Amino acid sequence: MKYTIASIKNILKIFTLVMLSFTAAADNLNGANTSWILTSTALVLFMTIPGLSLFYGGLVRSRSVLSILMQCFSITCLVSIIWLVAGYSLAFGDGGAVNALIGNLENFMMGQVLEDSMAGDIPESVFAMFQLTFAIITPALIVGAFAERMRFSSMLVFSGLWVVFVYVPITHWVWGGGWLGEMGLLDFAGGTVVHITAGVAALVAALVIGNRNGFPNQAMPPHNLTMSMTGAGMLWVGWFGFNAGSALAANGDAGMAMLATHISAASGALAWMMMEWTKFGKPSALGAVTGMVAGLGTITPASGFVGPGGALIIGSSAGVICYYATQAIKQKFKIDDSLDVFPVHGIGGMLGTLCAGIFASDQLGVFSGQGYGEGVTMGSQIYVQLIGVVSTVVYTALVSLILLKLVDKLLGLRIDSEEETNGLDLVEHNEKGYDL
Repeated sequence: MKYTIASIKNILKIFTLVMLSFTAAADNLNGANTSWILTSTALVLFMTIPGLSLFYGGLVRSRSVLSILMQCFSITCLVSIIWLVAGYSLAFGDGGAVNALIGNLENFMMGQVLEDSMAGDIPESVFAMFQLTFAIITPALIVGAFAERMRFSSMLVFSGLWVVFVYVPITHWVWGGGWLGEMGLLDFAGGTVVHITAGVAALVAALVIGNRNGFPNQAMPPHNLTMSMTGAGMLWVGWFGFNAGSALAANGDAGMAMLATHISAASGALAWMMMEWTKFGKPSALGAVTGMVAGLGTITPASGFVGPGGALIIGSSAGVICYYATQAIKQKFKIDDSLDVFPVHGIGGMLGTLCAGIFASDQLGVFSGQGYGEGVTMGSQIYVQLIGVVSTVVYTALVSLILLKLVDKLLGLRIDSEEETNGLDLVEHNEKGYDL
């Protein structure tokens, strides 16, 4: 009888502890913040499918439009599984002795992500899913560099390896407790993690795989700018979740990030249009949407640290500098980065990361940002930003080159000349984007 009473007491004690843990989790959960990050997560996924898919799809020739949509869709599926199995754990886990460089596998298969697990004051499941959408769009951006000429199987293998060996480590460096975050790098929503990595990998891929047949002498205009402008509009709206969601709260930081994001997108589009208008006598729809994307990518690392005045300068600078970078890559260096991933995202990410170190200052009048931490000066912050840019560029370039060469040896990167003429839709998927 004594044993039975003791057992009942133990059961009641355990039950009480469990109830207290659930109550504590419920008390710690912020409903407003959770709702906003859930919404932001949907917005960022919306950026890849359908936003980026339609934006890129309209920019290629009609014989390869379906392949672009298929690549973005398949990357979404592949990266989701990688993130579940090990990506999230390696990016945000405590790596112990090597924590400055990479996390660990203690959260393998997200085994520690339970219904009541918290990341700050939001459920960890929401945080993990939000970060997954960033991991999805980054390799999807790269496909624009080798559009119309890379094997589908090779694209999948490269994208999977790239997420594991490039995206995950750099995410840990910046956001997961790694060495760049500890240095004080300002990267609010992914200037280094997303845009520099995607842009640099895109440039390396374009160089390794080579130009499309006929480039640069043959004109290769977009086949459906209506589709591209529709996708661009989706990107603009989705980017509010990308940047404002990175505040991880429904607060003033999120509001300012959203305002800065919008101002930079608008000024980037106008600046690019003005460059074209001056040079060619007419602004183009393609230029307007490309300038918008340049403004969005460039403000990304700075969005939570600068004010609307700083965002105006950053976006306008992006429209001008990324425009000239696009011209240089294709006309001067004759590199077929098909959809301008490096000049828009790579150069934009570098510019934005450096500008974050400048316009975060609270001493610039109407162009002031939120200010630096105690003891930090503009000079010391720019130095940290520069280290972040250089280290991200070098690591991404080296590892991307190794992975591309490896995949080329195993599967072959490029379709042959006749297949390229027929288009990836038929060659790789035995389907047509249009059946008119």
